[in-house]
Amino acid sequence: MSVFHDEVEIEDFEYDEDSDTYYFPCPCGDKFAITKEELESGEEVATCPSCSLIVRVIYDQELFMSGELVEAPSSTETQLELVQA
Repeated sequence: MSVFHDEVEIEDFEYDEDSDTYYFPCPCGDKFAITKEELESGEEVATCPSCSLIVRVIYDQELFMSGELVEAPSSTETQLELVQA
């Protein structure tokens, strides 16, 4: 079991588009970091590269899901559903 320094909402992190990484200030002077890819995979721990502190990131994983496209039904499928109803 991990001991978190704090729990931080994702909205409090700063997002860097170039690296697809979220950052939050660490008490040691560096920054906690967690990548968008880690968030997409369900990771909730942001680490500091300069010290041993970690924070739990509070976020809705569904907002970070990628690669899952939901296609709208075709007009034929819609018409078929209406006829069956």
